[in-house]
Amino acid sequence: MDDRPTLLRLPPDDPNKAPIENALEVTELAVLGPNIFTNARRIWHPPGARGIYGGTVIAMCLAAAQRTVPADFLVHSCHCYFLLAGSASQPILFHVEQVRDGRSFATRTVQARQRGRCIFTTTISFVKDVEGEGGDADPGAFALQPPAPGSDVEPGFMGLGPFMGTPITVVNRDSPKAEDKKTRQWVRARGTIAGGPAAHLAALAYVSDSYFIGTVTRLHRLWRFPFPPERFDALPPETRDKVATLHRWEGMGDDPRDMVGRPSIGMMVSLDHTIYFHAPRRVKADEWMLSEMESPWAADGRAVVMQKIFAKDGTLLATCVQEGLVRLQKPTQPGKESKM
Repeated sequence: MDDRPTLLRLPPDDPNKAPIENALEVTELAVLGPNIFTNARRIWHPPGARGIYGGTVIAMCLAAAQRTVPADFLVHSCHCYFLLAGSASQPILFHVEQVRDGRSFATRTVQARQRGRCIFTTTISFVKDVEGEGGDADPGAFALQPPAPGSDVEPGFMGLGPFMGTPITVVNRDSPKAEDKKTRQWVRARGTIAGGPAAHLAALAYVSDSYFIGTVTRLHRLWRFPFPPERFDALPPETRDKVATLHRWEGMGDDPRDMVGRPSIGMMVSLDHTIYFHAPRRVKADEWMLSEMESPWAADGRAVVMQKIFAKDGTLLATCVQEGLVRLQKPTQPGKESKM
């Protein structure tokens, strides 16, 4: 069979749903067996990445698992492992196992498979929804104000994905200790999410992987572009402008040439991903949310990044943890040119 992004014919986008809801739609394949689902639409492969965007797989696994529990059960945690790089040209099958169904909690495991190989696995725990749940506010986290309604906050060449965000700010950027720094960014889904709490939670799961392990490059000031900073001035003017814009957007500073002499990233891959949903009913992913990230540890070719996601009123919506493989590029030996 020729490569194709979905098993079934691509459906038209539903204009009554937000773009993120269309992007995360899964279809049940009862003909193959119970609790098997597949992606309805092509999955995004970020430019230059080894595989598809991990947040899509996390969110689709959650959406598939949600279809196997009662409607009054909402996710409170999921623990994920990235096993293989996924392909955007192949459909994904999501195999959901009903591990346990209790009166208050339900547990599911989901394997995402391509060509018979497991590329991603997660265990998801759901809790019976309770109206009037609480949530602690942390007004001290809000050194930034969300952008004004209707403001254009993204460079045009970054495209129009299902989420939008503000430039990343690095707190304590000049500290010599990476563990003293944090990044902050406001994010929200485009449009209005129509699918209720489960759709908002899947959307939050999707965006939780955005810029996540890349926090290591911002806090440790690591060069990530596929050419040394010394060659910045030799780039074509249009490319140079885009690199400078992305450099500023990610909170790395105004001038990429300031990175001369800094270590360069050779390889960076997410290994695992955990999300704790603290206030499922309060998640409104189509309203501005503040993502705050820090990296308390990095050594031995790995790094840990922690993320808190707040509602605009200060409610802590979710806490996320990710460990990634982070390898630096080996310095070029004297007399040998770089192969990049």
